[in-house]
Amino acid sequence: MSIMDKLKKNSKIKDASILSESKFFTQKDMVQTDVPMINVALSGDIEGGLAPGLTVLAGPSKHFKTSFALIMASSYLKKYDDAVLLFYDSEFGSPQSYFEQFNINTERVLHTPVANVEQLKFDLVGQLEQLERNDKVIVVIDSVGNLASKKEMEDALNEKSVADMSRAKALKGLFRMVTPYLNMKNIPLVAVNHTYKEIGLFPKDVVSGGTGIYYSADNIWIIGRQQDKKGTEIQGYHFIINIEKSRYVKEKSKIPISVSWEGGVQNYSGLLDCAMAGGYCTKPSPGWYAEYGKDKKVRHEETLKKEFWDPILEGTTFKSYLKEAYQIGGKNEVIDVEDVRE
Repeated sequence: MSIMDKLKKNSKIKDASILSESKFFTQKDMVQTDVPMINVALSGDIEGGLAPGLTVLAGPSKHFKTSFALIMASSYLKKYDDAVLLFYDSEFGSPQSYFEQFNINTERVLHTPVANVEQLKFDLVGQLEQLERNDKVIVVIDSVGNLASKKEMEDALNEKSVADMSRAKALKGLFRMVTPYLNMKNIPLVAVNHTYKEIGLFPKDVVSGGTGIYYSADNIWIIGRQQDKKGTEIQGYHFIINIEKSRYVKEKSKIPISVSWEGGVQNYSGLLDCAMAGGYCTKPSPGWYAEYGKDKKVRHEETLKKEFWDPILEGTTFKSYLKEAYQIGGKNEVIDVEDVRE
């Protein structure tokens, strides 16, 4: 008997295996969304997507965080017919129509209201403990940033105004317990969170909830936005996904996504900025765009359609360019979206 066989036989951990054969590394499940640049933000690859583990979407109020989470959940439910969305709700800002807007059948959503961190911890750990690796479940928490600790609530009931020092510790404990389950049982968890400004001359956005979320997360997005104006009229927003932390994407990358009041998420938004930076698209004259080397010019609205991008994605090296620019290990420089737009 070899030393390896001896160690495997003596291990009390049933999932212990040779690393090259480990299901935790060889069977990574990725769920592709319908929005190419969201796939890039999640995995650094236009053909990648949401992987098991913790993804945190942070930003101020009305920054489309819940919508991004539901786009991912919708894609997961679309890929697996028997999948279920476990939705923990502390904000109650997502009515049934909101789920239907993202093509989520509410019969496949277990809505679980939670009032504090401890309540979330006990229920979520209990749910994950009972699941098997082949059970298809995606978890969304909306939101972590709005959850009080049990002590904070008890102090309010007892009319105590002392500062609560237990919340960050409770959140750290929650994600410390949950993280192994997510990876061992192949489950993605998307947590909506808040940000606050640090004190200083040039304050930056900081994800709320303490260090526990940072340590546990596979992906952390900090979402910013700019108004999308036509003249003086606001017709939507340009969101910038800032990659604060990722196992797959170069940190500090900026991924653009646009949303209009009329059509919602513009699925092919963000691609033009990257294609311009890489030389795959040109701007022959103000307001007009073209694939490099082609005579046909189109208005900006046409660059948001699948028909414009199919020849570029399938007939050029643009996919590889994006992967090299955004994925960890890629050799291209990170694309500066703001420079391209100027």
